Amino acid sequence: MRDLPAGVDETALRRGLRAWGVAAVRLDYAPLGFGDYHWRVTDTGGRHWFLTVSDLARKPHCGDGPRAAYEGLRGALDTAGALRAAGLDFVVAPLPGRDGSTVQRMDGRYGLSLQPWADGSAGEFGQRLRAAERARVMRMLAALHRTVAPAAARTLAPGLPSRPGWESVRGGTGCHPEVGPRTNAARALLLRHGTALRRRLAEFDRLVEEVSARADAPVVTHGEPHPGNLLWGPDGEVRLIDWDTCGRSLPERDLWHVAVREEGGFDDEPLSVWAAESGRSPDPSALELYRLRWDLDDVSAFWELFRAPHEHSADTEAAWEGLTATVARLVNGPG
Repeated sequence: MRDLPAGVDETALRRGLRAWGVAAVRLDYAPLGFGDYHWRVTDTGGRHWFLTVSDLARKPHCGDGPRAAYEGLRGALDTAGALRAAGLDFVVAPLPGRDGSTVQRMDGRYGLSLQPWADGSAGEFGQRLRAAERARVMRMLAALHRTVAPAAARTLAPGLPSRPGWESVRGGTGCHPEVGPRTNAARALLLRHGTALRRRLAEFDRLVEEVSARADAPVVTHGEPHPGNLLWGPDGEVRLIDWDTCGRSLPERDLWHVAVREEGGFDDEPLSVWAAESGRSPDPSALELYRLRWDLDDVSAFWELFRAPHEHSADTEAAWEGLTATVARLVNGPG
């Protein structure tokens, strides 16, 4: 995020860091990703930490509303910590605070998490990995999927967590016309393509029914192993960051991110690497289900942003670009 979270200042962050016994001498905002807010923290001993502030009112994948989202986020981050403790060194996991919780409540809206600073270079969402890199990631995912799910791992159904928001997406309703600078444009875009979007939603529902009827046992998944969440170290090792979406689900929830082709469909080569390592065969319908689910969730999340009070900013402009691109992909197909 490029914008700072409303109502959060350095005093509140320093106070929150006490939960881990960290005394900060410097806080540097890191405008990374889209959704959470991050800082690089330097403590009195010269050590560096990565601090994340999560807006619990805007994390439907963790739960409906701040209270449920807090519990869901804590379950996800506790799972990451357990995976790391079980020997998965590629898991960059948050630390438990003095009370044992990986998420600290700042107030009724925000949650705070902390991890040691990890050196490396992350990619960007949508970036195309080389064949050797994709094979490396698929072997890592196979190791994750073979691991016994920790007790804290949530079970995640394949349906849309943003389904309630889609009821307003379908009608382009539910907001005052002057609630923000992009509200009317977003409403007009969704109304203009309403028929096509409803058709894709119906396609998704058919895939959920088809896949659920024959699905194998769920495994522990990361949820978003795209290049933006891959941290490549100087010696070529790769690690997974950003575990707030992890939980027990079908492995295709992870696999499509690595195997998807820009022009549509999925590459067999990286999928064969995972199959050889895991002993399972990917389900083409499940791959398509989760690829489509990603776009449908994004449309709902962007609409929730634009139908609520908002201002013109770098983040809202990035969201507008994301909404228009995602709608175009849903309406016209990949590529």
